[in-house]
Formats: sequence, structure tokens, C-alpha cells
Amino acid sequence: METLTRVQPRALVRASGGPRYTVALVVDALGTGLLRPFLLLYGVTVLGLSAPVTGTAMTVGIVAGLVCMPAVGRWLDRGARSTVVAASMLVRVVGVALLLAAPRGHAGLFATAALFLGISNQAWPAAHAALVATVAHGRERDTALAAARALRNAALGVGALLATACLAGGAGGLRALAAVTALAYLAASALAWSVHVHADPAQATRAEDRAGAPAPHMLALLAANVVYVFCLNIPEVALPLVLVTQLHASPMWSAAVFVANTVLVVTLQVPVTVLMSRFSRRTVLAFSGVVLAVSYLGFLAATSLGHGWAVPAIAAVSVVCTIGEIVYAGSATALVTALAPAPVLGRALARFQLSTGFGLAVSPAVITALAPHGPTALWGTLTGATLASAAAVAKEKDPAT
Repeated sequence: METLTRVQPRALVRASGGPRYTVALVVDALGTGLLRPFLLLYGVTVLGLSAPVTGTAMTVGIVAGLVCMPAVGRWLDRGARSTVVAASMLVRVVGVALLLAAPRGHAGLFATAALFLGISNQAWPAAHAALVATVAHGRERDTALAAARALRNAALGVGALLATACLAGGAGGLRALAAVTALAYLAASALAWSVHVHADPAQATRAEDRAGAPAPHMLALLAANVVYVFCLNIPEVALPLVLVTQLHASPMWSAAVFVANTVLVVTLQVPVTVLMSRFSRRTVLAFSGVVLAVSYLGFLAATSLGHGWAVPAIAAVSVVCTIGEIVYAGSATALVTALAPAPVLGRALARFQLSTGFGLAVSPAVITALAPHGPTALWGTLTGATLASAAAVAKEKDPAT
């Protein structure tokens, strides 16, 4: 089994698509960090829409964006790589342009803008993973994927901080923020396109010849992934809900948990992925489910403590949850790229992104539906579902590739 013992920055940049592509990732993530946390505020403050209408439009955009994934998968299987990444970034430019063009009170244009942003957010991960899988192989590819996630989280955090400073400008500040975001997306798209990464032409021809050939089903992996991705919404949805509305803690605790999550992902994603390279990807992914389940049980135990201890205990357990998230993120996409035959890699990644997008879309609704029924309903259900998912991942047989 191939094991990566150390990380060489220059080799890592090369495995991640090269310097220009790395800059494109940073610029794109900065733009997303500028806009994503405040898209709801843009609809309410700038366009004068009600919060329910704005939230519904954003949800519909995310779900509708999943519809594009089969086409993205087929496009990737024809050999396109950097072109698909650039296109996913360019679609964001269209979405932001629609935001800027929308007159006050026009929910239709806001919903259309949310649709374009949703398409981009769903298409980009699969396209990026396919590009990295083309320029890097083995454990070097896994580390490159992990490094991109760490870099993206760092840029998202910086973008969100910059956007917070713009909020003082009110509606005008948000419009300026959107305009800067559009320019960032446009620059990132041009940089990504300039890399000119394509799959092997002979491989693309075989993919055309096998147009009817299915990508590996990986049913257990895809079903488990829907449950696994709930962990990404724990610091953003579940913990603020529990800390603020149930334990009546200061919102600063939720902010501290979110910041700690971001810092840990940025600093530990690559080292943990390298450390876990001595084990099989499937074993690591199953182990991540166990870590997440243990953290959910920790949250359940923490809520039973007295009010003075429950809040800091939840904050401490959130570190364990973040470790589980890091292990999951470093192994899940890497496992898909290792399992899928090259001619159907795009379709396999598209299916995986469908499961990820679906899990991210439904998890806030599931979490908010379970939370009012008590800690056992919320954390007990998440623990059971995650352990079952980890068992399913461990038992599934790898198809011959």
C-alpha cells in the first residue's frame, strides 16, 4: 500500500493543478466567502424580500442545481477538466450579475440568481476532483485534494471577514460586495481555463465508446455519504440551535465553535490525511463515521450537564466532531477517485456530489425537526444513522477497476 510520509510544498502545488490553478482556487474561494454568508441578507436588505421568500429561493436554487450533475459527469468523461472548472466559476458570475440586475422586490430574478449559484456550487467539487485526479495519482492525489479543501476554507474565512466589514455600508455596501465578488469569480474562471488540463485523448475516446457503460454504483457509499455530510452542518446549524435557543448561551459560543472548526480544518486537513495514508481509504472513511458518532454521543452527554458546564462541554466535544469531519473529508472523495475506472470517473464523481448535495440540502430540515424533541432525539438519531453508515461503508466490496 502506498503511504505518503511527508509533504513537499512545490510537489503539492503541482499535484493540485499548478500555481495558476491554485491562485484560481484562492480567488474563487475569497469571492464565495464574500457573498455566501450574506446572500440571505442581500435578498432581505437590498431587494426588500421577506426572509421566508429569500430562504425558499435559496433552497430551491441549491436543490435545482443538483439536476445539472449528470450532464457535468458526462462532460468530464469526454475528457474536459479545466474547462469544466472554469465554466462552473463563470456560472457564478452570471448568478451575481443577476443579483445586481434584480430590482427591489423582484423575487424571480433573485431565485434565478440563486439557481445559477447553486449549479456552480454543485458542479465545482466534481470538476475540481476530476482535474486533480488527472494531474496527480495515488496518495499524492489524496493530499492534493485535502490541501485544496484547507486552502478553500482559509480563503472562505478571510472572505467572510472582509464581507463583515462591508456590512456597515448597508444596501450600498452589499451591492458593492456583490460587484467585487463577480469580478473575483471572473478572474478565477480565466485563471482556471488558462491551465488547459484535459484527460488523455485516448481515454476520452474510450469514454465515448462506452457512453452506455455505468459508473460504479457504490450504493452503500453514496447512501452513507448522505448521512456523513450532516457533520458539515453541525457547527453551522445544530450547535447554534442547541447553544442559543435551548441552552440560552451567548451567540459568541456559536461563533467560537465555528471559528475553531475553520482553524482546525485549515491547519489539520493535510497532516491528518497524510497520517491516515497508511490505512486503506475505505477503512479510514469507516473510522471517520465512528469518530463522528462518538462526538454525537459526546454532545448528548454534554447537554445533560448543568447549565454552567453544558456549554463549554459542547464546545470541547465540537473539536472531536471536527476531527471526524477532517478524516471524512480526506477519505471520501479520494475513495471515489480510487474506485472509479478512468473512463467513467466524471459520472462517479457526479453521483457522489449528488449524494453530498442532497445531504447538505436536507440536513438543516432534519436537524431542526429533531431538535425540538430533545437531545436524545437529535443526537441519538445522528449517532445511530452514522454508525449504520460506517458499517455499510466497511462491508461494501470494492468493484474491480
